[in-house]
Amino acid sequence: MGTFLVDSDSEEVQQQSIVSTPVKKRVASRANTAGSMRVVEFILGNELFAIDLFDTREVINTTEITPLPNTPSFIKGIIDLRGVITTIIDLKEMMKITKEAGDKKKSRIIVLDQGVSEKMIGVLVDDVLAVTTYADEDIDKDAHASQNNERDILGIIRKKTKTGDKDKSELIIWLDIKTMITKVERDL
Repeated sequence: MGTFLVDSDSEEVQQQSIVSTPVKKRVASRANTAGSMRVVEFILGNELFAIDLFDTREVINTTEITPLPNTPSFIKGIIDLRGVITTIIDLKEMMKITKEAGDKKKSRIIVLDQGVSEKMIGVLVDDVLAVTTYADEDIDKDAHASQNNERDILGIIRKKTKTGDKDKSELIIWLDIKTMITKVERDL
């Protein structure tokens, strides 16, 4: 089984061998350039989401998950990731997204950096699309604001793509994965 690592140099998901170095070891490419943000884009249901690149460690293929008894339904279980027990959270179930992905997608696990949680955690997503850099002007950090901040959204990213002759604009929801994990950490 290959491991998919987020390659911050080429800004796309690349298949590499199981012994590849995780993203965080590439210190030279870690820093976001002034006025920009690097994110990992992924799909949940039919919607696009993103988390900060530096909150991720690696992206792997879905493997057999061992269920844990007496845990919330969004905790799918645990896996052995190269000798480290890693808890797997179904992000779609945690966020109460009931729609299935329109196309057949291949589920992936985004393993989170230890800066997010002291425990090894992976989040199950429908598919990982790319690592992308966005300028600050592409991110609306005010539109998502709610009084009680229960949505755990850092901003809405406007992604501009070109399809043939037409310009297309998609919205990507930029999640605050650190806050989301902090809220459920006692259940892990």
